[in-house]
Amino acid sequence: MKMTPTLRAILLATALAVPLPVLADDLVIATKSGPASMDPHFTATSANAEATKQVFDTLLKSGNDLQVEPMLATEWKAVDDTTWEFKLREGVKFHDGSDFTAEDVKFSIERIPNVTGPNPTTVYVRRVAGVEIVDPHTIRIKTEGPAPTLPNDFVRLFIVSHTAAADFSTKETSAEGFNSGKAAIGTGPYKFVSWAPTQDLVLEKFDGYWGGVQPWDKVTRKEIPNDAARVAQLLAGQVDLISKIPATDLAKVEQNGAFKVVKNPSAFIPYLEFDFREDTPQVWDNAGKKMAKNPFLDPRVREAFDLALDRETIIEFALEGMGVPATQLVTPTVFGYNKDIPAPVFDVDRARALMAEAGYPDGFKVTLAYANDRMPTELGPTIAQLLAAIDVTVDVQGVPATVFNPAKTRGEYSLYMASWATLTGEANYTLSALMHTNEPEKSQGAFNVRGYSNPKMDELIEAAAAEMDEAKRRSLLEEANMLVATERPDLPLAINVSAWGMKADKVTYDPRADEDTVAMDVHPVK
Repeated sequence: MKMTPTLRAILLATALAVPLPVLADDLVIATKSGPASMDPHFTATSANAEATKQVFDTLLKSGNDLQVEPMLATEWKAVDDTTWEFKLREGVKFHDGSDFTAEDVKFSIERIPNVTGPNPTTVYVRRVAGVEIVDPHTIRIKTEGPAPTLPNDFVRLFIVSHTAAADFSTKETSAEGFNSGKAAIGTGPYKFVSWAPTQDLVLEKFDGYWGGVQPWDKVTRKEIPNDAARVAQLLAGQVDLISKIPATDLAKVEQNGAFKVVKNPSAFIPYLEFDFREDTPQVWDNAGKKMAKNPFLDPRVREAFDLALDRETIIEFALEGMGVPATQLVTPTVFGYNKDIPAPVFDVDRARALMAEAGYPDGFKVTLAYANDRMPTELGPTIAQLLAAIDVTVDVQGVPATVFNPAKTRGEYSLYMASWATLTGEANYTLSALMHTNEPEKSQGAFNVRGYSNPKMDELIEAAAAEMDEAKRRSLLEEANMLVATERPDLPLAINVSAWGMKADKVTYDPRADEDTVAMDVHPVK
């Protein structure tokens, strides 16, 4: 039948009168850095945990202010000095429909040493001596001596499916299984769809999530390391929310009525770290000859660096106001923070005198290495300018984290800058990882790759790790933090303040101290 113009108009009008299905909201997030792997046990970097925690739940949860909260475990208690018992949540399903049980917890704990790579996740299970399944929803953890902070460590214990990951639990097979999605089967609120290194991570809502159905049908996480590009995509409406707005662009976003900015103090502290090996690779005299003696072994040199680094200048120019002075490697809300450590002093004259006393009146040359896709752009050059005042010539070398982290682990640097957060909320996590002598047999000093060793520090850290009395443990950690401040193996620079930008008419955001930007904290505007 030939359709007349009148009939065509009638049919069109009828079609338009029928309500069209409303498409559920999708969410697009842009972050500065993305995961190195979809295997949550591969690396302890924050970027990896941030991405994978949307797919995999942890045994316990770190709240927005880093407090320990229930997650896959609903209750926990110390049965005795070397045994912790965890009651597991019932009725939890993996994305493939299988049941979550104690077998998955045991498997996940025992799997970690076999698959972990750079920045090892063994730091979270270093106290575990054995795992006993009591029943499908009760598990007991035997520890190497008293382990009062085991629940804190378990806020980063990601649980994978013991069946889905069974064939992908070696260093050789992990990437194949998890990055393809075959083994990326979690109990989290979102299911894995696709990802490739540096590319978008695409997730979809898991309707069977034990914590309640999420509002976003699809979540796309874009990895955009360039700050200007990330902000431009927000302002162009191409993404709904971005993390880590640089201070230079804050006003631009804040003054645009279509967008909203949320700021929050961070748990992250950028710091300098000195090499303590006798033969250090990247220090030269002013003629360019490699120095036979490592100047950083002299405490007067480390103190001179400390005195030369004007933290107010660093915060104002390098962080552009998005920071507050740091006195130690943990923030004030962390258990073990020492409030008696004084703020760093800026005194160039005293710093120059110390350099002369140490035998370096004319300074020396050194390379400062750091991950330029993780640290603020101007931080390295600002430090170089400040150290020039004591005649230290700094060659600033920023490289991608994929280059920096392995090179640091191999011991290729004499002076480097990194960022650390006490994500478990307890100072022993930081001190045992960075300040204890590197002793793999004790699972201590996993991130101490520069030869620092102080028996007194080790003694304090080990005593705190075994002290079940909370007041005594706090005192030990405060003493250890004071020792860091006086011996200066590391120099904390500032406490970061983070900023997120978002479409004001679409989303709201609950900021986290650990800076994780996850879909679960993003809510539709009502």
